[in-house]
Amino acid sequence: MNATATAIAPMLELRGVSKRFGAVQALDSVDFQVGAGEVVGLVGDNGAGKSTLVKVMSGIYSPDEGEYRFDGEAQTIHGPNDPTRLGVATVYQDLALADNLDVVANLFIGNELVGGPARTLDEVAMEHRARELLSTLSTTIPSVRSETGTLSGGQRQQVAIARSLLGEPKVVLLDEPTAALGVPQTRQVLDLVRRLKERGLGVVLISHNLENVFEVVDQIFVMRLGRRAGEFKVGETTGEEVIAAMTGLRQSADAGSNGGETS
Repeated sequence: MNATATAIAPMLELRGVSKRFGAVQALDSVDFQVGAGEVVGLVGDNGAGKSTLVKVMSGIYSPDEGEYRFDGEAQTIHGPNDPTRLGVATVYQDLALADNLDVVANLFIGNELVGGPARTLDEVAMEHRARELLSTLSTTIPSVRSETGTLSGGQRQQVAIARSLLGEPKVVLLDEPTAALGVPQTRQVLDLVRRLKERGLGVVLISHNLENVFEVVDQIFVMRLGRRAGEFKVGETTGEEVIAAMTGLRQSADAGSNGGETS
């Protein structure tokens, strides 16, 4: 394999993935990939299949058909623990943070560090690791001992993303990370997405906000009616083209190769 092929090899790849719920075809032969150091924006209207696709990536759903590949190898996924073991971390929209606990406790909840003969919580080690991680990410969190419920929406999102990195994943799935955030908080989150890319992680950004998507992603993957409606390289497309693919007003060559649109 030459150097160019190695550079563009996908880290996480889905091939021909389909998923049906009763009479509803949620996903129909979808191909998707994200590489190391690449940010892919996953967009589409409500009901387009974005959430189902992410749940397949994160192991919540098993596809009826298709292949799940990670780092070039086919994988058998039985549940969320399998993608986590491979190196896929997911930050859901609800964040799953405990507002009454401080930042350190939220970062390590369920994965606390223990030490000593009595196997007690190693608060010193956890605080040190928390400070180190948040510093490398250049977050705006005032203190690792701040109660999480007192933080802004953007800072809470930073805590959730930082927590996903403790397992040293290779791919991070971000589900609507800027939803309901103000302009300053959104800026904090987008800056953090850039830093994830700089760390060499593959990032999948699910968002309804095309302005945010165009600002930080490399590729835009459009879903419509459970199918791939188009793939666009940022810098070589426009918002109008992406919206046309989302609404079905423009059928891209990608969509045509994936079965076309349904009426």
